[in-house]
Amino acid sequence: MSKLSMKEQSGCRKLLRLLALDDLFALKDTVTNRLIAVESTQEAIEAIITYSQDAEELLKRKKVHREVIFKYLANEGVAVLPNSEKQQLIRRTIEYWSSGEISKCEKNAMVSDDVGDGLSDLPALGNQFCQWFFTLLNSQNPIQGQPAQDWGPQHFWPDVRLRLLSCTGEQHVDEFNGAELVSQRLHAFAGQERLLFCPNLEGQGLKCMSSAHGLVLVAVAGTIHRDNACLGIFEKVFGLIRSPMDNNRWKIKNVNIKVEAQNAITDRKLPVITYDSKELLSLCD
Repeated sequence: MSKLSMKEQSGCRKLLRLLALDDLFALKDTVTNRLIAVESTQEAIEAIITYSQDAEELLKRKKVHREVIFKYLANEGVAVLPNSEKQQLIRRTIEYWSSGEISKCEKNAMVSDDVGDGLSDLPALGNQFCQWFFTLLNSQNPIQGQPAQDWGPQHFWPDVRLRLLSCTGEQHVDEFNGAELVSQRLHAFAGQERLLFCPNLEGQGLKCMSSAHGLVLVAVAGTIHRDNACLGIFEKVFGLIRSPMDNNRWKIKNVNIKVEAQNAITDRKLPVITYDSKELLSLCD
């Protein structure tokens, strides 16, 4: 679990994208002691953020060069002297992340968020989507004792597809098509079966990527509960596409769910994503 604040994490993602690839992967090896294998720059960045003790420690790393920090601050619209030493730039960056200052990028986003592609920070998009989705779904559970939020087919594309794989000793697959059926089946998990889904949004529990056609894949793992009992773990893979006919909002195009009952779990305890990037793309073809 990352010890960095949300603003520090967001800032570090932007800054790390400015590193040369060799430096980025070397930094990942140093921070994780070569214990974490990654397949992409995005995974390398997330591993660095997850296993860094704090923001200052990360910025002091040799592979985070002075020029990179200076360029990051310039991109954010934070004025610093061109001849500033690395330690001065680190101090200004920490101050910036600790303050309520709004970057010029954030100011632009406040105006044009609906017309942007939404792909500049995929992990943040995936995290935000998961928090929204699972809060919405879990609110349909009457045991929660909270008013149910606005669940319904309006959150899905008309031709949405749901594939449900249950592993309870043997595998069983169900498929549902169309916004009404998919919405009803997902609602039944919480409303009728009274399940609660607890996503793991840290480390290997969340994986996000995009296709060449604008489809964003959000894969998340977590645990399934009823009352005080943990029933098993899940992996959900969502395919998201913006809807130009609905204020450019993200809507769900595909849902793939794999559920493993507690008694079927033999070799893995932590809820993590087991699909690689190629498998994720194939799920939403």
